[in-house]
Amino acid sequence: MSRIGKKPIPLPSGVKVQIGEQLQVTGPKGSLTVPIPQGIRIEQKDGKLELLRDSDQHAALHGLTRALAANAVQGVSTGFTRELDIVGIGFRADVKGRVATFTLGYSHPIELLLPEGVDMRVDKVAGSPIQNLQARLVLTGRDRQLLGQVAANIRALRKPDPYKNKGVRYTGEALRKKVGKTGAGAK
Repeated sequence: MSRIGKKPIPLPSGVKVQIGEQLQVTGPKGSLTVPIPQGIRIEQKDGKLELLRDSDQHAALHGLTRALAANAVQGVSTGFTRELDIVGIGFRADVKGRVATFTLGYSHPIELLLPEGVDMRVDKVAGSPIQNLQARLVLTGRDRQLLGQVAANIRALRKPDPYKNKGVRYTGEALRKKVGKTGAGAK
């Protein structure tokens, strides 16, 4: 039996669900839909959602559907946050409306259109323990999957360099700094 699939999902106040072909979750931050695969049933009891499966043949989808439903409930009630750090001298980010502009050491600025449902804020950081930390990006949204994809796309604009540790990284990401060339002066 799926341990994750068996856990009930508590529904916070202000969150409404409609169960049909898809699970429609509506809350203060908007609404999301979760597909319900064949063999999985969702029941609402005592302010909680319970997911049941018809047979062990559907075991793989049991935990997945429960996780997607739990993410939808949390997304429409409190939302999700992802933070990134921009490290490097001269590296900057700016956001105007739905367009984010990055200056990351290339010959041109990079513009990225933020999808609907994802908001970005740029915090200037002073006195940080990370050397050359220029800015902290705070991404917020209700869809966890979309938020993670946007964060990965921003990180891919300039991945952290293992030799100088410059680039865009997730806040708290542990990087291994590599040693540069050795023996340059030795013969």
